Amino acid sequence: MDSVEKIELETHPFEPFIPENAKILIMGTFPPQPKRWAMNFYYPNRTNDFWFMMGLIFLGDRDALYDRSDKQFRLDQIKRLLCEKGIALNDTGHKVRRLMGNASDKFLEIVEPVDLNGLLSRMPQCHTLASTGEKAADTLAALTDSEAPRMGEMTVSPSGLEIWRMPSTSRAYPLSLEKKAAYYEKLFHHAGIL
Repeated sequence: MDSVEKIELETHPFEPFIPENAKILIMGTFPPQPKRWAMNFYYPNRTNDFWFMMGLIFLGDRDALYDRSDKQFRLDQIKRLLCEKGIALNDTGHKVRRLMGNASDKFLEIVEPVDLNGLLSRMPQCHTLASTGEKAADTLAALTDSEAPRMGEMTVSPSGLEIWRMPSTSRAYPLSLEKKAAYYEKLFHHAGIL
């Protein structure tokens, strides 16, 4: 057994979040380690811009989905917003190894990708997929027999899925919250949910 195989294999901790009216599926790579979570849901890390960006885009306030006094995300509001807009969430990695013990995609080995066809079979209205970052984009491209698009652009898979590559919402990605939001606004306008 080589040293990589000795690293713990992690299974995705969250069920897919699929509203009945899901029109778009946003997919990252894999959640950070539980010690970094501020909630048991997607993008749980307070140092990730995802929910701050969603508050800015849909509610006009970066803190609309976050309570600064309690340092907690407003999970009920988050889920209501996702259901209202038809936004589903899951990640491209189902089973992974953290090669350096952190959340960096650079050191994440996807051992088993998500069952994308099974996921999409539960979302008959969903024809738009968006990846949050390069590794998720490359994984989606492999799963759909398509080319990974350039950041902020889309490609169409042989089956007709629109696949967008969005900037990572990690604060390690060197782009301001407002610039990240502008990319995602373009996606949401195109998908007809903004």
